[in-house]
Parts: sequence; C-alpha cells; structure tokens
Amino acid sequence: MSQALAPGLRAGLSGLGLSLTERQVGQLLDFLGLIQKWNRVYNLTALRDPEDMLTHHLLDSLAVIGPLREQLAGRQPADGHGFRLLDVGSGAGLPGVVIAICCPDIAVTCVDAVAKKATFVQQVAITLGLGNLQGLHARVERLEECFDVISSRAFAALGDFTAWSRAALAPSGIWLAMKGRRPDTELADLPPGVQAFHVEQLQVPGLEAERCLIWLKTLSGELKPGP
Repeated sequence: MSQALAPGLRAGLSGLGLSLTERQVGQLLDFLGLIQKWNRVYNLTALRDPEDMLTHHLLDSLAVIGPLREQLAGRQPADGHGFRLLDVGSGAGLPGVVIAICCPDIAVTCVDAVAKKATFVQQVAITLGLGNLQGLHARVERLEECFDVISSRAFAALGDFTAWSRAALAPSGIWLAMKGRRPDTELADLPPGVQAFHVEQLQVPGLEAERCLIWLKTLSGELKPGP
C-alpha cells in the first residue's frame, strides 16, 4: 500500500527542495508501511488513512530536514566526531526516524516512556538497516548522555520540554521544537537560562495547517543565527 504513495512523496520532496537517493525514498515508504502494520496492534498513531499519514507524518517530519541541515552547517559536534540527536517522546519515530533516514551522518536516538513505541523504533532500525538509529525505552530526565540536538514534535510545552531534557543537552547544543501555531505564551514562559533564538514558519506540501519550528539554546550556548 505504501508504494502507492510514492508519487505523492516525490512531489512533496520536490516541494520541500529535498533531494534524496532512491534508497532513502524506499526507506521512507517502507517506514510508513511499518507504521501501518504495527498500528493494527499497537495503536502507534491515531491516523489510519495512508494519504493522511503521508502528509501529517512523513511530509510534516521531512519539513524539518532543510532547517536542521542549515543549523548544523559550520557547527562542531560535541564529541568531535559526529552529531548526535535525541528525539524526545518520539512515539512512532516522528521525526526521529525520518531524520535518521535523510541524514545518515547524524546518530539518532528516539526515546519514549512507552516501551512498545521504543520497541517499534528499534524494529524499524533493524528492518530498514539504519545503523544510525536506536529506540530507547526511558524517561528523558534520567538520561546521562549528551546530545548536540534535542528534538520534539507535539511533545510538551516548551518550558517542560527544555526543563526535562536540559541535562541531556551538550553545552553548545540546541533544541528543535516542532509546533503548530507560533506558541507565544510558551515562549514568554521559558525557564531561566533558556532562549529561543529563531522561530521559522514551515510550509508542508499538502497540509493546510500552520506549522513552525522553535530553535532554542541555553544562554551560555553557541548560536547560529537564523535567516
């Protein structure tokens, strides 16, 4: 069924200005197929219609790839070797799995407090041959590793998101929060020491809804200004 969505996916990639290999396109479609398969038993997502899943899940997540690449350009990973990204409350692996597919040079960890969701991501990594992806069953507050980027998609208010994950953020790391409308109230209520340094609107092909990215850092962190 997911192969029938290939034309829509390719059109969406073109609309987003993304160029992927045939293997990556195939992995994205296979990922969508795995969500559909597991959804029958594990209820990973409320969406069931394949076309809705394409726009609301895949294309919505793909919209962050360009901005993420721009933010990482010119930056140095904390460990001096490669960038590490933590996707918090990843659920079905959105956007973490999509980032792992599109950015093989980034090591992606999808953490979720629900075991079945972390297990699903781990199975996706095995099935799609994604050596840079892992699913982790844990609470983000208890993680001891550090990451260059910490992302979330409709996970929590910005204050809670940054507070819960702050210990896992590398000293020069950045947060990436996917939101619908610009969350002005949340931005006004950020905890001390956390700053939103860039807010950008997203245009998701085929999705008639507001989307934006909030980029945040600690006040002592390095800043790559947005356009």
